[in-house]
Amino acid sequence: MKGEKNFFSARNIAYLAVLLALVIVLQVFSGYFKIGTTSLSFVLVPIVLGGMILGVAGGAVLGFAFGLVVIFDALGGLDPFTLVLLSSGPASCVLTVILCLAKGTAAGVGSALLFKFLYNKNKYAATFAASAAAPILNTGIFALGALCMGGTLEQTFNSLGVDVSGRSIVYIVFVLCIGINFFVEFAINLICTPALYTVNNVVSKRIRARG
Repeated sequence: MKGEKNFFSARNIAYLAVLLALVIVLQVFSGYFKIGTTSLSFVLVPIVLGGMILGVAGGAVLGFAFGLVVIFDALGGLDPFTLVLLSSGPASCVLTVILCLAKGTAAGVGSALLFKFLYNKNKYAATFAASAAAPILNTGIFALGALCMGGTLEQTFNSLGVDVSGRSIVYIVFVLCIGINFFVEFAINLICTPALYTVNNVVSKRIRARG
C-alpha cells in the first residue's frame, strides 16, 4: 500500500500510465472480445489492480477514466445503446453521463477501499474481495440508474430494433441490459486480477532484491 503515501512518485505515475492505457484499449476494443454472443469484459481488471497497487486515488482516476471512455465510445458510434441514451433529451443525457462516471469511479474507489481495509487482516481475502467488489459496484450502480430510466430504456431498445412491449423495467434492466455478461465479468475479475496482482508482487520483489 505504498502508493498512497506518495501518489505522484515516478513509480506510481509509470504504473498509472500503463494501467490507464490498458483501460482505454480494453474498453475501446471490448466489442472484439466475445465467445459467441457473450462479451468478455476485461476493463475492470486494470482498475482494480490500480486500486490495489496505487491506493484509492489510483482506483478513482482509473475508474473515472473508464467512464469517460464509455462516453466517448458512444459519441464515436462504438456503443449504439449508450449513444441513444445520450441523444434522448437533456435529462437522459445528463443522467447517462453521471451514471457512466459514477459506476466506473465507484468500482475503482470501492474495490480499493475494501482492499485497504482487509489487507492487514488477510491479503488473499483482500485481493479476492476487491476483485469481486468492482463488477458488483459497476453493475449495481448501473442497475439503479437504469431503473430510473424506464421509459427511456424502452424507447432505446425499440429504436435499436428490439421489441420490449409488455416487458417490465426489471426484465429490461436485469435480463436484456445485464444478463449473463455480469457473471462473465465477475468470473474474469475473480480469476485475472488476483493472478496479475501476484505476478506484479513477485516481479517487484525481484527488482528490489537486485537493486
